[in-house]
Amino acid sequence: MHSNNSPLGALEPSGHVVQLHGSNEQILQANAVSYLAEGLKRGGGVLIIATAAHLEAFGRELLRIGVDTDSAIRSGRMATADAESALARFMVGGHPDGERFDRVVGTAVREVKKTSGDNGVRAYGEMVGLLWQAKQYPAAIRLEQLWNKLRSEISFELFCAYPIDVLDKDFDAAIVDALLCAHTHLLPSSADESLQLALNRAIDEVWGSEAHPDGRVNKKQKKDWAALPKSESTILWLRANHPDQADAILARAWTYYQASA
Repeated sequence: MHSNNSPLGALEPSGHVVQLHGSNEQILQANAVSYLAEGLKRGGGVLIIATAAHLEAFGRELLRIGVDTDSAIRSGRMATADAESALARFMVGGHPDGERFDRVVGTAVREVKKTSGDNGVRAYGEMVGLLWQAKQYPAAIRLEQLWNKLRSEISFELFCAYPIDVLDKDFDAAIVDALLCAHTHLLPSSADESLQLALNRAIDEVWGSEAHPDGRVNKKQKKDWAALPKSESTILWLRANHPDQADAILARAWTYYQASA
């Protein structure tokens, strides 16, 4: 397990990042737009597979910050697809079909790559998030595996988004285990230190200020997981090592975090 301080600024050549955003549309849009804009700024290509609402919101924000999306689309460096429609084209019996996925998504990535040359491709996808929201967890993980297989054949960066709230009382770390193993980096759930400050306050109140887990948090994480931000690492450590107290601590943290937001 290693730290994850600025994954958007220093992605691996074929980095595969994931955002667990819950209902926080602001953090999702900020990180997704930054990721896409940087790819285009480098002269690379981008493929965006998102819901209709997010396609509109991301496009509007890219224009606001000065990205010429019309030119990028005309040149073939930018392509978009509706996530629900794309998903329907390769799902068979409730599971993603590998050959159909390659025809739908693989073809789209290759087309964008033709125009980006050596400048790279950044793909953004939230089809996995739609499957997760529908509680089709095995299908979502299978889709991640197909994405990773495609990444092993074509070098490109990938950003996945899930409407998962890490502070939710129904958050199931066991189910999320496979999700974390499928990515290289987990992006922070907050844009600043507010989540960590909320966690620190809640831990102080429940355990006392002398019982902070900072020195122990990273020792119990799984080596196959994505690199974790400090806040998410703390949350997962609490759930794994102190399940009887985690709900109380995280409920307090959620209250403080919402107040700060």
